[in-house]
This record gives sequence, structure tokens and C-alpha cells, in this order.
Amino acid sequence: MDLTLTSTFLPSLQPENSLVHRKINQPIILKHKWNWKTQVSTSETKCRTITMVLKKPRIEGISEALNEIATQNLDHAPARRRVRSAFVTAQQQLDHILFKWYETNSKGQQIFCKSWLPKPGIRIKGALCFCHGYGDTCTFFFEGIAKYIAAAGYAVYAIDHPGFGLSDGLHGYIPEFDGIVDNVNEQYAKIKGRPEVTGLPLFIFGQSMGGAIALKALLKEPLQWDGIVLVAPMCKIAEDMTPPVILQKVLIFMSNIMPQAKIVPTKDLAELAFREFKKRQMAPYNVISYSDKTRVKTAVELLNATKYIESQVEKVASPMLILHGAADKVTDPRVSQYLYDKSSSSDKTLKLYEGGYHCILEGEPDDRILTVLNDIISWLDSRC
Repeated sequence: MDLTLTSTFLPSLQPENSLVHRKINQPIILKHKWNWKTQVSTSETKCRTITMVLKKPRIEGISEALNEIATQNLDHAPARRRVRSAFVTAQQQLDHILFKWYETNSKGQQIFCKSWLPKPGIRIKGALCFCHGYGDTCTFFFEGIAKYIAAAGYAVYAIDHPGFGLSDGLHGYIPEFDGIVDNVNEQYAKIKGRPEVTGLPLFIFGQSMGGAIALKALLKEPLQWDGIVLVAPMCKIAEDMTPPVILQKVLIFMSNIMPQAKIVPTKDLAELAFREFKKRQMAPYNVISYSDKTRVKTAVELLNATKYIESQVEKVASPMLILHGAADKVTDPRVSQYLYDKSSSSDKTLKLYEGGYHCILEGEPDDRILTVLNDIISWLDSRC
């Protein structure tokens, strides 16, 4: 129980039996037989303020250091901000349905889900359902992306794919690309039935590998979605990036023998993905992302997925927004141009950002990040 008692008074006489020997105009300090924390502040006047704070109960499940921080006096905003900052990580780990939840999919896997809604009183215009990229999660950087879009009036939902983030599955292992796609459609079908978004437009939002997942989810169930937003989508491997045919055959052969083996070399993508050095240094803080060598079966499934999508892009007929950094070396912006040119959608927009790297929502200068976010919101607004 938190209890703060404050008394302000101006003593006229020196008590004979003072609890604490003092001189006139010195702060009064009261000793109490209970477990009070006593703090004294002196104003410019001769008034004295005595603040007695009852010691807060210990919070279970956190360290002694955090418990000590939690007992600080919170009278002034700077102290409250420091304490809040210290508790950010602990708060994000709270297992509360309003913060995050798990859904069991048709394969019996526990899938981590999270939502961000506009503030009470703000009308929800539509729902945006996110598909994260390879090795990534639906938390960390995406937390800020989701909050920004939610503040504009959209319900934002995200899941960790099987084998990534906090969802069940061997880390970084994709035994079947269609399994991830089917899980996306399955989970977001449930989201579509939530009371806050019933009857509202539903958009799927994919980034990098998540773009391939979103495209294939759309192709499988086009009537479930009212449009698609793609950021640096992995929907076709550029000619100069495609592995030689002999290497592809070796990978396919090995995927049948040792599918889970982590032996496919991968570059350190942070330097290629994040244009700003300071933001690049933040990427390792996403400690549950997958950063090891690619598993053999995963590499084969990603390659096959892009081949399939490349053959099907003409069937993409939904409203579509594509955003890509023009200097992206991870997924080729020419591929986004190819998708834009070949799709049959009559409502499609392509935005290329000069000098932009792969992570245009996380690794660019602040003004560029806000530009991309506002471009997404403007596109959604015009279709809701």
C-alpha cells in the first residue's frame, strides 16, 4: 500500500520536549515507530513541508535493484521518468492479454501475438496486420512503428512467425514456407473477428521476407484482405544475386539429409540494412532475433518462395503500396519495380526513397523514417 502524508505548518514556539534537537528555522524531522521513509523539503518561506512515504511492498519477480528503484520518491516528473525508463523491459515482459497474448495454431504451436490500438475516444479506421522479415521479431523496432500508426487511428496487429521471436518452433527454421503463410492467414482471420475491427478494412503489411509471406497470403486468400503494404519486399531474387544452378541443386540435396543444419553462409546485414551508424548499433539489442548461419532447408524454402511469387505477380489485383530504399543491397529495388509493373492491380503505388537502405523504417535518418510512416498512413487514409 502506498501512503503519503504531507503536513505544512509554521511553528510558533520551540517545543520543550522536541523529538529532535534543532535550532529555529531548521527543518523539522519526525521519527515514527512505523516503517516510514521521511523526506523534508524547504521552501523559500519559513514554512516547513514534512513528507512521510510509507515503504512500498516488494514487487515479486524483479531484482532487488529494481525494487530499490521502485521505492524512490516520485513527487517530481524527472524521478518518475527515470523509474519508468528502468522498468521498460520488465513491463514488456508482463503476460497480460492487453499487452500480448499467445494463440495456439492448427499445428498445436503457441504463436506470440501483440496489438496496438488508438487511444480511447479515437475512431478506429481499419486494421493493419504485420508480417516480419527473416530473423526478425514483431517487437523491438516494430513497437515504435506500430505505436506511430496506431496513433493515426489504426488497430495494428503482429505475430512472431513459427520458429522466430517468442513463438514455438526451432529458431530460424522454416521447414515449409507455406506453413508460415497459412499461419498468417489463420491468425489474422481470428483478428478480423475481434469486436474493435469487425467490418473495418483489413490490410496486410509485410517487410522483406515478410513481404513474400504477405504476397503469398494474399494470393491464397485474396478476399480476406482489402489491400497490401510492402516494405522492401523479397518477392524475386535479382539475377546477380541468384545462386548458381549447381549450388541450388547442392542445397536441395543437403536439405533432404540435414535440413536443420546451420551451414549456409550469410553476410552481416546490419551494415547493408541500416544507413545511420547509431541506429545500426541498436540492432543487436533485439537479442531474440536470429543472426546465425541460415539453416539449409530454410534457404531452399526462401528460394522456392521467391520463384513462386515471381511466377504469380500478375495475379496480384488488390490495392497495393510498395515502399523501397533506392540504394537497398539486401532486396533489390528493381524487384519492387518488377512487381509494380507486372501486377494486375488497378490501384498500385510505388515509392522509391533516394539513398535509402533496406531498413527504411528503422535505419534511416529520423526525417526519412517519419516520411515513410506518413506515406503509409496517407495511403491507408485514402482507402478507409
